[in-house]
Amino acid sequence: MLDEVATPIAVDDAFRRTLLRHLDEAFRLAAFILRDRVAAEDAVQEAAMLAWDRRRSLRDSAAIEGWFTRIVVNVCRDELRRRARRPTVVELDAVVVSGLAAPEARRGDPELAAALARLEPDEQALLALRFGRDLTIPELSIRLAIPEGTAKSRLHHALRHLRAALDAERRHGEVQR
Repeated sequence: MLDEVATPIAVDDAFRRTLLRHLDEAFRLAAFILRDRVAAEDAVQEAAMLAWDRRRSLRDSAAIEGWFTRIVVNVCRDELRRRARRPTVVELDAVVVSGLAAPEARRGDPELAAALARLEPDEQALLALRFGRDLTIPELSIRLAIPEGTAKSRLHHALRHLRAALDAERRHGEVQR
């Protein structure tokens, strides 16, 4: 992949090719987190530009996927924080999340979309990585640069909050009927 003794141009070219291979997966992750195709495209573009600018800081070329994933997640978290100042509820697009989440999300379940929107940005990102990318606890630990116990604990709390948000959405739906 990236070789320490290679010329800077060769290293940049290898980095570019590797980054391009990960863009589709990064888009699916961003679309799951942000629930908006256009915002996901913007987030991936911003993350790719950040990765390119920071490419010299990558010490281990084998870690590029996790490194880039963290950049994408951080860009999405920043976007979710900006949105928190101007809340909106956007339904999940079934095409965007195909193959990424539970069957309810694949069908574009509006209750699930609304419940996910109630979660903190960090919780949304964690659930996207665990269930959207099917990462194991050890993989989450590596990708997020946190201990496995912390990953388990955060996942547990995010799922508990999601259940509570789903219950609230269901109660809200029953009241509206």
